[in-house]
Amino acid sequence: MVALTPEEQVRQWFISLLRDTAGVPQHLMMSEASLRLGAKQWRADILVYDRNSSPLMVVECKRPELALSKEVLEQAIRYDSVLGVRCIVVTNGSRTCVALRDSAGQNSFGFVDRLPSYEELLAL
Repeated sequence: MVALTPEEQVRQWFISLLRDTAGVPQHLMMSEASLRLGAKQWRADILVYDRNSSPLMVVECKRPELALSKEVLEQAIRYDSVLGVRCIVVTNGSRTCVALRDSAGQNSFGFVDRLPSYEELLAL
């Protein structure tokens, strides 16, 4: 059983948003996914997979009173160095930043105004 901390409340809210608004199938989302790069081990708050079980999106959730700083974004970018996702999201429940990998597939991302639907992510 997971304690309902402020960060966990944000995570559960965002999982609902992904499922109910973005159309992400529940079975293609994983919470608290373990990642490893060399000796370093991390846990991504939410991972979304494509239909072939490849990572598509990583979401880093923070408690509502925590600002979405450069450090928070860098944490999600570190996860991408392991995952190679198409979309990085950081949220504290009141503010959400969404970045999509550039169309050339390079290691650069651009911020967008809204969370894309699951089908839009698959088409990237």
